[in-house]
Amino acid sequence: MGPAQTGLRFGKLTAPALQAPVNRILPFSCVDGPGSRMVVFFQGCNMNCPSCHNPHTIGHCNHCLDCVPHCPNGALVDASVNGKRKLAHSAPQCQNCESCLPHCGRNGSPYARRHDVASLVKQIADHAPLLDGVTFSGGEATLQHRFLGALMAQLKQHPECAHLNLLIDSNGLTDGAHWDGLLPHADGVMLDIKAMDPALHKTLTGRDNAKVLASARLLAEQDKLAELRFLLIEHHNDSDAELDALAAFIRALPGQRPLKLNGFRHHGVREQARQWAETTELRLQQVASRLQQQGIDARINAAP
Repeated sequence: MGPAQTGLRFGKLTAPALQAPVNRILPFSCVDGPGSRMVVFFQGCNMNCPSCHNPHTIGHCNHCLDCVPHCPNGALVDASVNGKRKLAHSAPQCQNCESCLPHCGRNGSPYARRHDVASLVKQIADHAPLLDGVTFSGGEATLQHRFLGALMAQLKQHPECAHLNLLIDSNGLTDGAHWDGLLPHADGVMLDIKAMDPALHKTLTGRDNAKVLASARLLAEQDKLAELRFLLIEHHNDSDAELDALAAFIRALPGQRPLKLNGFRHHGVREQARQWAETTELRLQQVASRLQQQGIDARINAAP
């Protein structure tokens, strides 16, 4: 395979290559899809869930510099020039202690870096012999739909990467037209449903769930819905009416796929959600049983 295209030429002008903000890349994981996988966490999310255990992937750094004094290793530096604020992150000095993250008012991260398609293809190809697949997560991966579509297309054509199973981990809050550019290159989507009631969904995420449910239907119709997931938050989205609506929605989808039940935990969440009770194993079992009695292949994920 020849070198990846880095830009598009129009006469004497060269358009910049597609880039996307990446929070981090996990070289190996066995919990983000089947087999041994690399996970690419994109920066930026279009929901604002108090229950998110990766809240530092939600926003984007605006170089406010508030995090600088909170780095114990001197890895964050004020690199402002001529009055223009600029945060510099020194990777060699950084110990990944994450002491800086709670001090970002935008839920961003100084660790995020912009990548072009070619650099990510190379990084994935270097690990590909030991991988079964790659999962694109976040944040919300579909916010980078043009970049992600181009990346997956190149991976499918790359001799070292063509065997890789490519999954998108998504909240479903995206337009159908964006799925059109992604699904020809993706092997499947793992989709989160936060709540069935629109008002409750908005309380838990800050957004309506109409697009989420439409995405689930579209993905099921195209046989790309690899997995549905439901984060069970006791006393919030576990009412009988909510669970019965979820079961009815899943039964109406074409095809079959498991529903993974995850119990809410305090790990990584922001202060508001720390006031919520963690979901007990007993409640998970009760909910799984109720859904199974309604014909849903509900499975409890192991607690982290």
